[in-house]
Order: sequence, then C-alpha cells, then structure tokens
Amino acid sequence: MADTLRRLTNTSSFSVLQDKLESWHKDYHVISCDQNLNRCCELIEITAKIQGQLFAILNLTAAEGGHYAGVDTLKTRLLPWLGSCFSMARPSVSDDTSLQLIQDSAEKDRKIRELSASHENDLQKLETQLCSARLQLESVRAELLDAQKELDETKSKSTTTFLATEDEILQLKADLRSAHEQVDIYKRKLEALDDYERQIRLLRDEVSYLSTEKAMLQARLVRSRSPSPLSRHSRSSSPGRSESPTRAQLTNSSRHARLVSRFNDLYAVERLDAQALLRRYISDLEMVQRIIFIAVVESFKTAKLAYRQFKLRVRKTLSTSHFGPESLEDAAVDYIVRNLDLYDVQTSVNDVINAMNVNPRISFPPEVDFVLISSLIREACRVAFAMQTLDPPLDLGFATDGELYNDIKYRRSYDSEFTAPLVMYHVWPALMEGNTVIVKGEAVTRSGALWSRSRSRSSSTSPVRSRSLSPTRSLNHFLKCNLVCLSFNLLKNCKYNHHHCHF
Repeated sequence: MADTLRRLTNTSSFSVLQDKLESWHKDYHVISCDQNLNRCCELIEITAKIQGQLFAILNLTAAEGGHYAGVDTLKTRLLPWLGSCFSMARPSVSDDTSLQLIQDSAEKDRKIRELSASHENDLQKLETQLCSARLQLESVRAELLDAQKELDETKSKSTTTFLATEDEILQLKADLRSAHEQVDIYKRKLEALDDYERQIRLLRDEVSYLSTEKAMLQARLVRSRSPSPLSRHSRSSSPGRSESPTRAQLTNSSRHARLVSRFNDLYAVERLDAQALLRRYISDLEMVQRIIFIAVVESFKTAKLAYRQFKLRVRKTLSTSHFGPESLEDAAVDYIVRNLDLYDVQTSVNDVINAMNVNPRISFPPEVDFVLISSLIREACRVAFAMQTLDPPLDLGFATDGELYNDIKYRRSYDSEFTAPLVMYHVWPALMEGNTVIVKGEAVTRSGALWSRSRSRSSSTSPVRSRSLSPTRSLNHFLKCNLVCLSFNLLKNCKYNHHHCHF
C-alpha cells in the first residue's frame, strides 16, 4: 500500500488535474463546444484513473487491517456515498412545464427553419455575386494579359532604341574626343606659329639693324675715300647730333611696337589678374578699379623719376670717358637700352606702394597690403621705364575724376551711362605720344559724377586731404574751367585738382 501511495504522490496526478482544470477555465469562452466537451471528458478520464488508484489503496488498506478493522468507516462513509451516487433522481418537471417546453421547442424549430431558408437565399445571392465577380475577374485577367503583351512589345522597342541611342552616344563621344585632340593640335600649331612670328619679327629687326649698319659703313667708306667739304661742313654745323645712329635709335620702332603691345597685355592680362585677386578682399568693384588705376599711374610716375635719376648717373659716369661720333645724351640712352636689367625695379615697387598707402582716394582692408598687387606694379614700372628710352617717349594721359569725357582719349566701360558727359572714375589710363593718343583708356561715365564725388570727399575723414570745396562751388568752378578751356581749345592743358585751376 505504501508503494502505491508513493507512486500516486510522485505522479502528482491531482496537480495535473488542477492545472488542466485552470487551463480549461481560461479557454472556456474562446474554444469551441467540441473542444470544451473533449476537455471535460479528459478531466473525467483522469479523475477515473485517480479514483481507481484510490480504490486500490482502499482495498489494500482494508486488507492490512484484518477482517474487522475499518468496518465502521466503510459503513459510515463509503456505503452512504455509493448509495447517493447510484440512486435514481426524481423528475422535477410537471406536466404543464413539459407542455410549455414542447411548445418552445416547436417555436425554436420553426425559427430554425426560417433562418435556414433565409440562409439559403443569402447563400444563393452570394453565389450569384461570386459568379459575376468571377466573370469580371476573367475580363480583368484578359485585359491584364493584353497590357502585359503591350508592355513586352514596348520594352523590346525601347531596348532597341536605347541600344541605338547608346551607339550614337559612343560615336558622339568618340567624335568629341577627336575634336578635342584636333583642337589641342591646332593650339600647339598656333603656339608654334606665334613663336615663329616672334622670331621672324626679331630677325627682321636684326636685318634692318644690320642693313642700316651696313649702309652706314658703306657711307663711311665712301666718305673716307673721297672726303667732301660739304660733309665736313655738315658735321661741324651740328656737333650735338651724331652722324651714325645708335642701337637705341635703330631699334626705336621695334621697341615702340613691342612696348605698346606689352601695355595692351597689361590691360588684358595683369589687370584682370590683379582685379580677381583684389575682389577676394574688396567687394566694391569701383574701389578695386580705382586701386588698379592709381597703381598704374603711380608706377609710371615712379618709373619716370627713376629713369631720370638713372640717366643722370649714367651721363655722369660716361662723361669722363666718352668719345665718339654720337652725343653724350645718345650714348647714355643707348647704354640704358642695352642694360635695362640694371633698373632697380623693386625700389620703385616699394615707392609706389608707399604712395598708395597715403592716397586718400583709395582704401584697403587692414589685414592685407598693397603688396598683393606687386606683380602688376612691377610690370607697369618696367614698361614705363622702357618707354622713357623711346624717341619721343610714351607717357600716360592726364586724367582726373569729374573731367569731361573725351571719346578720342577713352572708351566707356560696359556699365557706364552713355549719355553722361562727365567721367566718374577711370578704369585704365590712356597711352600718349606727345599729344597723340596711342592706346585708348577706359572710363566710367555716370550722371551726377562730380556731385557724388564731392559728397564722398566732404564726408571723408582722411587727415591728408582736410580741405574740400562744397559740391555746388566745385561743380561751378569745374564747368567754368571746361568752358574756358574749350573756348581756347586748351582743355588738355587744364590741370583741375578740385581746389584751383591753372590755365
């Protein structure tokens, strides 16, 4: 008995029964009726197994107690319980109640039949709708198949077109590449042609110089063989001028053309580079153009002064040892032409920068310096210094803000007012040979240029320029100057500096 009880305890049958009962209670309203019945039958089977084991234990226990042990317990507890379980239950329903139940059952059957008929009708309607939906689905499938066929045809056509377009693109790329190669070849040929033309010009200059020297030597040879009193008289009558031209005089025309071309390059290349460099720090285009114009003007002034000083030193050096047919002046100029590399251009660049730093008409950010455009200043000084060796020398035309616009001397910038008569400011100076304009400058003309200029000068706080005329007096004074100069045809000699006018 103890072993049977131990096995029943170890199997935890009641715990399993309790767990299954709780699980059924949780899922009772979720699962179906058949599942609930299956759960109930399962619990009854487990209970029957447990009861069978308990009856086996009861039998063993009663056998261990002998013939009379446990009789009272069996009589008082087991037998009454068995009697109550197997007794027949009395019917508790009366006749009236039974009749009512039969009527309710018939009513429920009638309702069930009606619900079944309506369900049949609904089912037939649903079947009809399902058939129509199937027919529509078949038509949609047919349309989808047609659309799929059209899509496949379009895809095949587009693929063919794309392949043709790809071939055209590859061909165009190849043509473009060959065109670029031809352009590069033409560029190299053009550069070589420019080099050839430059060499041809140099050779022509050399040939002209040698031809002139040859003619000069032949003339000397003829004069040495048959001296003429007329020639001796001509030499004695003009002792300051040499009979044989120097190298500077022989190459004057070629140097003139080269320097004019270099001046044009300054405007077209170096000026634009300096302007692009200044625009990084100054957003005002007008101020940038004023800075470049003043830099070029100051470069020419400084280079002319340096040329005069250099020429005086050369004349002083050559005066002690000079002898020959050419004059001392010609010898000094010829020496300078041959030794242009002796010009101390860096000193001139520093002088120009110092002059620009104290110029009240321009301003510059404090974090940078005018050294930023030193390359433009250096090239302008070199060109200006070399132009002083020409005969006659080249110089910049006089220019001042607010002057009357001269179409011979300047051309208007693209942003000018073409009906304005006065120059607001200058972009590039004009190159002059005496009173003849060699290269036109560029100026900006605006209406009311003098008024805006006088107003800006009156509001300036520069200590260098402390005096300024009122706008009305300055305008009236300038117009009087221009009218008088125009009446006497002396406008180019008028020096208007916004304070007084010299005729």
